Amino acid sequence: MALVARKRSLVGIAVLAAALAVATISAPATGAPLAAPAKATVAQVVPKPVSVTAGNGMFTLTRPARIVSDDAAVGNALAGYLRPATGYPLDVVTGAAQQGDIALRIGDPGTPGDEGYQLDVTTANAIVTAKTAHGLYNGVQTIRQLLPGWIDSPTGQVGPWQIPAVHIVDYPRYGYRGVMLDIARHFQPASAVKKLIDQVAAYKVNVLHLHVSDDQGFRIVIDGFPNLTEIGGQGSVGTGGRTMDPGGFWTQAEYRDVVAYAAAHFITVVPEVDSPGHNNAIIMSEYNDTANPLLDGNPQDINCSRNDPPVWNYTGAVGYSAMCPDSDNTWTILGTIIDQLTAMSPGPWYHLGGDEVPSTLLSHEQYAALVNRESGIVTDHGKTVMGWAEIAGEGTTPPAGSVAQYWSTSSGSGSGTVTARNAVAKGMKIVMSPANRTYLDMKYLAGSAGNVPPTLGLNWACSRGCDIDQFYNWEPEGHVTGVTDANIIGVEAPMWGETVVNLDNVDYMVFPRLLAIAEIGWSPKRGALPPAYADFQNRVAAQGVRLTLPDTNFYPTPKVPWHLDLRAARTAVGPGGQVSGALAYLSAPGRAASAITTTINWGDGTTSAGTLTGEAATPISVNGLYTIGGDHTYGAPGTYTVALTVSADNTAPVTTTLTVEV
Repeated sequence: MALVARKRSLVGIAVLAAALAVATISAPATGAPLAAPAKATVAQVVPKPVSVTAGNGMFTLTRPARIVSDDAAVGNALAGYLRPATGYPLDVVTGAAQQGDIALRIGDPGTPGDEGYQLDVTTANAIVTAKTAHGLYNGVQTIRQLLPGWIDSPTGQVGPWQIPAVHIVDYPRYGYRGVMLDIARHFQPASAVKKLIDQVAAYKVNVLHLHVSDDQGFRIVIDGFPNLTEIGGQGSVGTGGRTMDPGGFWTQAEYRDVVAYAAAHFITVVPEVDSPGHNNAIIMSEYNDTANPLLDGNPQDINCSRNDPPVWNYTGAVGYSAMCPDSDNTWTILGTIIDQLTAMSPGPWYHLGGDEVPSTLLSHEQYAALVNRESGIVTDHGKTVMGWAEIAGEGTTPPAGSVAQYWSTSSGSGSGTVTARNAVAKGMKIVMSPANRTYLDMKYLAGSAGNVPPTLGLNWACSRGCDIDQFYNWEPEGHVTGVTDANIIGVEAPMWGETVVNLDNVDYMVFPRLLAIAEIGWSPKRGALPPAYADFQNRVAAQGVRLTLPDTNFYPTPKVPWHLDLRAARTAVGPGGQVSGALAYLSAPGRAASAITTTINWGDGTTSAGTLTGEAATPISVNGLYTIGGDHTYGAPGTYTVALTVSADNTAPVTTTLTVEV
């Protein structure tokens, strides 16, 4: 894939340069939008911290530095983040911190809850204090963002690695800050989900909701029901189903591994098997499973769908499948699934779905009976019931503390908000996911506004598309009249899978919009939205290089003033004073090479244009990291300061320098 090719190119350049003599490099410069950014200590951090007090000077991370940590796992996580770009050993130790160390301390920073932290950066040290390891980990994410963006490079880069002196007190607004990934409509391997975990953890997201079953696929092995994955796991939406897309599924070992990987990033996995609708894959798998000893020999009675016998439908259609609440086989199947998934999921929630079941398939009474019975099974397994907000409907009796996920596009007191108001009336908690504010599968532009991206995304909730402004410029409290923060436990951005085939596709739809939801979930309630949004745009702009370096595909929306970020390379000097090859690397999201001007002042009175090479953008992928090259022969021995300047329209030019010894 293109993104992998970009990474391999950067690795190859780094290896080649390391094999040659290396010039000394001065500090690089980083571009900024023409609009004046906020103070440097907070201008590049997403989500925005609660309180920031700027200090004097800089802390410089150097090769002798250690990570002194009261929690070994978090200390090793920080060292793992910083070692690739710096090349420093960064030993993880316990005990007293010395000058130049980063310290992670378990203590009371005076913040509410278990996720808060205090970060104190002076010229001598950077110290995170938190009540829990999770709080330390959140502080680690802030340290990463206060360092230059090139700290996220998978290969060695030149320093210096500096953090502005600052005092930060920080803690989340909501305890639930989620992203949902649908692996049922299009299968995603465990490796892809782990990479998504890496990506979202950087923005203090702490819940991964996995939608593992839908009409087109069932994706987790369930002991006793092999047909669920052998039959139900073999297709996907919109690809000719089983003919063109082999689908796939996870073993239970793979699921446990993903859950453990998420936990190591302080992310809780919430499994969802939608019911009683959205389950044609279950019905197709078990309809003829007459020899299964766990069933009664007549599994056809699970089918209350529109079609009997059931048929595969690999379109994006919904509302045609339902399991029958009066069938003992339904409860054997659902009970077994719940038993095994809850046993493998240590988090507090089990999501039973509950959406889009037409009354032509199940009456209100049948629907409520199924939701009530399934809720009891979930509760018996020690889990909190979670479902789409329809589970708060007529006749349902959700257990105390159950969670309704509100996804309607309606706000205020419109008729579409009834599910949220019902949930509050029944004492449920709310996760806010209004589709026109949080659904990551919506196009960025649609209808008369355009078609971006052309082959990905839907527009049913956003007739003109939903870009990052739509995701940021709303407020959970009061979005539905009468639903306050006393009812709301958090926010979640769902990434439905009808149109996304692989992680590159997923990333393009997720980023940068997820950053808006991450900030709404973490940062204090905002005042006036226009100035808050302008500040947010500038902080997102600083994330461009951080997304580009680890090969996160993202949409370079024109609504963000993306920076030019320039970093000098380790440049070799050959025989006869000849300099050639890579001189610097450039992150320039959304800008084609032809729109960028590079000038090299060689320090001996001569200048020339640099050459710019890199992976071009496509309609569904961002351009890659650019390499700036040049060739020059010096006429005499000496020390030369080479200055590279890069410019483009509508952004400030950037310059970096390197010193060449001939």
